Amino acid sequence: MRARICLSLLACAIALAAHSGRAAGASQTSAGITFSDELGGFTVLSASGTGSLADPFVVVEAITGPQEPVLVIRGNSPLFGNRIGSHHLTGFALRKIVINKTEDDWNLFEMELRETLEHSSPYGDGLSFGQGSPIGHPFASDRFPTVNETDEPTDSVSFRDGTVHPGESVTFTMVITDTSPVSPFLLLQQPTRIVAGVPAPLLAMRPTDHLH
Repeated sequence: MRARICLSLLACAIALAAHSGRAAGASQTSAGITFSDELGGFTVLSASGTGSLADPFVVVEAITGPQEPVLVIRGNSPLFGNRIGSHHLTGFALRKIVINKTEDDWNLFEMELRETLEHSSPYGDGLSFGQGSPIGHPFASDRFPTVNETDEPTDSVSFRDGTVHPGESVTFTMVITDTSPVSPFLLLQQPTRIVAGVPAPLLAMRPTDHLH
């Protein structure tokens, strides 16, 4: 799995270098924030809302592959402000509706925030899923009842214990915050098909896989 993730990130890095910071894929803008699929693997179909808890950004995506999709988000700045009332300089609520246009079932869906493709988001960069605030938590999904958040060494969240078949959609709700906002930043996404479980003794001996 780790090798597949690295290859996907390499493909995205090549695409990002080719674009030289220029949005070349489909992009949708709502209330000053732009959501782009320029790194490939999926299509952003629409974006709406203002980013508040009562009126979250609603981004509709269709994931096709083969690489894991990386959502490029632009417009985050002190001028945008904090729409959710947490202590962070910027913050917004996000609802993602993701359509499975691949040929595989999804049994696990992981997301990770990064400022760059090459490096995970450390504590000091300020970018997080609302770290240190109860506002907007717990995160939720209509297909995956179990949610696990990780603050260190990555800013990531995983949704599990459900299934999204090809042609079906899944909804996620979350908040994204930053104490030193940058634009653009990235939301890495990894829908996964779990073929078979790992026996408990082996699982205890195996290093945990993360989005690196």
